[in-house]
Amino acid sequence: MMLHYVRATWYHWLFCCFCWLTLSACEDTPVEPVYYGNVSGVLRDARTNQPLANVAISTTPATSAVVTDAQGSFLLERVPTGRLAITASKTEYQPATTTITVEENQTAQVAIILTKSQTATAPAAPTRPAPADQANVPGPDVTLEWHPVRPALLSDSLRYDVLLYESNSTVRRQLLTNSRDTTVRATGLQYNTTYFWQVTIRNGSGAATRSNLWSFTTGALPDNRYLFAREVNGNTDIYSSNTTGSMLLRLTTSASVETAPRLSPNRDRIAYASNATGQYQLYTMNRDGSDQRQITQLPVEGYFNFGTGYCWSPDGSQLLYSSYNKLYRINRDGTGLTLIATAPAERHFRECDWTSQGNRIVVQTVGVSVYDSELYYLKPDGTGLTLAIGNLPGRLDSPSFSVDGRRLLYTRDVDGYDDGTGRQLNAHIFSQLLDGSNLVDISAGTGSGASAANSKPLGFNDVLPHYAPDGSKVIFVQVNNVARSVPEVWIVDLNGANRMRLFENATYPDWK
Repeated sequence: MMLHYVRATWYHWLFCCFCWLTLSACEDTPVEPVYYGNVSGVLRDARTNQPLANVAISTTPATSAVVTDAQGSFLLERVPTGRLAITASKTEYQPATTTITVEENQTAQVAIILTKSQTATAPAAPTRPAPADQANVPGPDVTLEWHPVRPALLSDSLRYDVLLYESNSTVRRQLLTNSRDTTVRATGLQYNTTYFWQVTIRNGSGAATRSNLWSFTTGALPDNRYLFAREVNGNTDIYSSNTTGSMLLRLTTSASVETAPRLSPNRDRIAYASNATGQYQLYTMNRDGSDQRQITQLPVEGYFNFGTGYCWSPDGSQLLYSSYNKLYRINRDGTGLTLIATAPAERHFRECDWTSQGNRIVVQTVGVSVYDSELYYLKPDGTGLTLAIGNLPGRLDSPSFSVDGRRLLYTRDVDGYDDGTGRQLNAHIFSQLLDGSNLVDISAGTGSGASAANSKPLGFNDVLPHYAPDGSKVIFVQVNNVARSVPEVWIVDLNGANRMRLFENATYPDWK
């Protein structure tokens, strides 16, 4: 009886529990809604403030993983509202984490700054220089090349600095700064000079390594026999060259006009005129363009004289030059200025030459019109002023002596043109004995053995002539008679035969 009662009670309790569970399952459970917003951000370098690309972005709580674009930007869409931790990671940088609050239907803005790791490994030093260490190179322009080594070779974040040092000088040249290039051109080097150069390699973290100090030596200065002035992009400079132009050297590089070069008789210094001071003064320099020195203080100027009225003394120790109505000589170092002569009234001295044969000077004088020109002989002490050629129709210019001092070379516009601007229509080169006899029209090709087929072309002028150093030819400028035409340097035989062009875009030639 007691057993049946216990079982009945147990069954009753189980039944009650079942009913309670069934009823509980039928009740509604409330669900909290989820709200979303967006996150927009930008990553920058702490040192340069430049945007950082390819930065990995992760979040806590987890959302989506993205990387920054080329502008350093990223966007996280449909991010649950609430607090969100954003972590940014990039190779060679310290990771950074920032926390923001995301609000419903809003875009949270965040800027994260990354600092480069201080424990970054420095890249290996560059190797395999070209030219090879201690090599000899022709110069004066050299291409320098180097190579990174693995694993730096695989990185696109490498940057290079290159320094060039000249031996026996404290001057250094920064050829490259923070560049990706592994080559650089060193230009305007001195001949017969040893240079040292060094490359600094730097990786993306800023860690740097210097290469060994490499060296090379430039070759000997070429024996260029020709000098001339050339205008390039509005700037006139002095050049030297061999006959073919393959060894062309630019000797001056300033923003001023450098013109009318003349090599000294002993071939060690080049004189030239420059308006660097605002007026044309005489300068000298070495044959490679180094050691440029101002010689005069009184300008080489006057009527139609823009630095062209000067010449060397026969022994190369002095310079003779025109300054308005005065003719001076001065030592090659700028000392010993001496007045030689004063021009006739209302006239200025201009172009001149000086021969050791008979120790004679020829000088041009001009009036207020360039068409009013005369040539005079005189002695180096200023005495013996004698008229050589009087004023003729058209322009009369550029007197110079032959090597033996027996003949006079000059130019004259045979058309006798005079329009007040200084223009010439048909300038010819003439040669004559000092007494005026034995006149030869070189431009017309009328000398013995020549023919009219050798003559100057119509519409051109032959100007600025000088004898070749051996006296066998004349070097001169041929230029169209239209203003601003490009001049060319030519040579011709003494009888007018065998005209040959040497250099384009060149004027005021000298041949020693």
